Amino acid sequence: MQRNIIKSSFIALLLVFWSCKTTQNIPQVVTTVEIIKADVKYLASDELEGRETGTEGERKAAEYIAKRYKDMGLGGIFQGENPYYQFFKKTKKSNPHATEANPDDPVIIGRNVGAFLNNNSDNTIIIGAHYDHLGYGPEGSLYTGPPAIHNGADDNASGIAAMLALAKFFKSVPMKNNVLFIAFSGEEKGLWGSNFFVDNSPIEHKDINYMINMDMVGRLNEDRQLAIYGTGTSPVWNDIIHGIKKPYFKYTINESGVGPSDHTSFYLEDIPVLHFFTGQHEDYHRPSDDYEKVNFEGLNDVVHYIAKLVMKVEPKGKVIFTKTEDESQQAPDFKVTLGVIPDYLFDGKGMRIDGVRENRPAFNAGIQKGDIVVKMGDLEIVDMMSYMKALGQFEKGQTVKVVIAREKDMIMEKEVTF
Repeated sequence: MQRNIIKSSFIALLLVFWSCKTTQNIPQVVTTVEIIKADVKYLASDELEGRETGTEGERKAAEYIAKRYKDMGLGGIFQGENPYYQFFKKTKKSNPHATEANPDDPVIIGRNVGAFLNNNSDNTIIIGAHYDHLGYGPEGSLYTGPPAIHNGADDNASGIAAMLALAKFFKSVPMKNNVLFIAFSGEEKGLWGSNFFVDNSPIEHKDINYMINMDMVGRLNEDRQLAIYGTGTSPVWNDIIHGIKKPYFKYTINESGVGPSDHTSFYLEDIPVLHFFTGQHEDYHRPSDDYEKVNFEGLNDVVHYIAKLVMKVEPKGKVIFTKTEDESQQAPDFKVTLGVIPDYLFDGKGMRIDGVRENRPAFNAGIQKGDIVVKMGDLEIVDMMSYMKALGQFEKGQTVKVVIAREKDMIMEKEVTF
């Protein structure tokens, strides 16, 4: 979508307004869904060619985000010619096993895009999302066809649209905290941008109150399942999360502050975090993750929820940090895989499958999307961790019996060859 269309839509429609005549004196967020749609549509358009870090598409996306900040009246915070940008460099090793970089290895230059809302506070909230994606899919793609644009509408144009909506809202309400809104690049490469930010933050770590991360928040399902990670990183989170009744969600809660997204970079610096996620799907890291599949009403509800959460935290001042159990360090190395996409929102017994990849062990054994793995060999599967531990017990070429539960309480046994 052309920039002038976005601008005219912005002028014609009021993105956010607030009224303190609501219950508990929390402002009511009213977000124009059309503006969120416009943000996602442009960021997930073919014009940006998948927004891979260091490419022309990433630059266009960064310029768009910076312009959106500027149109809201938000200034930048970084040093340099353009205060909205924080540049970083990474050398891409041509030999991944080399201990030192080769002078001929290409250097990738990426940029974080940030804006600062100064409320003259000693403490700053960081609200972030990553805007980079996979480009044409040379790395990280689950697509097996020829090179194709991976538009990343859910991953993570949805998170950026939510962050921009929250920026407009918090620009309009009185706050006790400063707020830094930031779009990270390099997340798909390994949290490059957020790692660089915490190592080169314009705000001292002790002055960062907490960090909220939104990664893939655009595919809220019919059951309205919302995953919230990092709830153990501060004692304030649980009561506030469960105290918000509208908009309604069915929560999947995870205490760990460590996960495969940008909040991890902050948690490792002893900063409380929350990460919001509406679930995995069959378009994840594929060219089919397109604008038309985003649930915009659901995305709008996620924005409402986060705004209410932040406003409920406001009176509490500086949030206390607590360490959580790092589940990623418990996960064993394994040599085999079923070739499935787990349902990370499933909170029942077993490991529910949200997608099956063709010509992989599960597919070849007749296992389907929606099946729940409850046993592998002699090992009971009760959750994601037990599933991962079970995979660590098997070898390539080995055949094992896998027990699955299918709809209507049907229990089936499948022979899987890894």
